[in-house]
Amino acid sequence: MHKGIAIYPGSFDPTTNGHLDLIERGAKIFEELVVAILRNSEKSPMFSVAERLQMLRELTADLKNVRIDTFDGLMVEYAKSLEATCILRGIRAISDYEYELQMALMNRKLEPTLETVFMMPADKYSYVSSRLVREVAQAGGPVKGLVPEVVEQKLRERLDPAYKLRDARMNEVLDRRESARKGNKRKKKA
Repeated sequence: MHKGIAIYPGSFDPTTNGHLDLIERGAKIFEELVVAILRNSEKSPMFSVAERLQMLRELTADLKNVRIDTFDGLMVEYAKSLEATCILRGIRAISDYEYELQMALMNRKLEPTLETVFMMPADKYSYVSSRLVREVAQAGGPVKGLVPEVVEQKLRERLDPAYKLRDARMNEVLDRRESARKGNKRKKKA
């Protein structure tokens, strides 16, 4: 186990199973892992910082060396304030690597003692991102298996109209199929 504090920063809007995978695995590697939610006033998040804090605390309650916090401004300044020695970042694809490499190099320039550790999520989460989850959920699509159950429930509560519209559309399709099936049976009898 690596001594010291590592930070896993992100928006976590919403927390995905990929995030949770990295948190659980990171907790096994680092003495203390701080999951740090970025407070970004320029973005319009789906969930408030308080909601994201509450969900992450619930999801990580059994991980004794994980704590949840928030920060704004430069992540390296936040890391210095905690005396963190490492940043944990997830990489799903080559496109993530290019962005994350730039960030890691800039962080090293700003604070040479701060290391960045890249981890890949489990294969089954390699395509999952918060942005894609939000898009699917906003269209009323299923997010089961992409996010923890508590997050799925919060998404349903937040996006209830989208899910009701999806269900209504599905019922219309089923009704049309049933009508067509009945119509075909009548034609066969005639």
